[in-house]
Amino acid sequence: MAKSAAFGVLHVGISFTIGYLLTGSIAIAGAITLIEPVANTIAHYFFDRWWDRRREAARVSVAS
Repeated sequence: MAKSAAFGVLHVGISFTIGYLLTGSIAIAGAITLIEPVANTIAHYFFDRWWDRRREAARVSVAS
């Protein structure tokens, strides 16, 4: 758990730093830092659904 938490802090720090370096704005960098994980979480949900359907279709075609 400590490793995951440390990586989370690192991820947030990198996200904020890149956002700030690209924009020069603390507010925009902060918004990017907050919005990016939400967007990734939503994308991951839909990716998992697609991946599971793809895997199930492959399993059904092999069984036929």
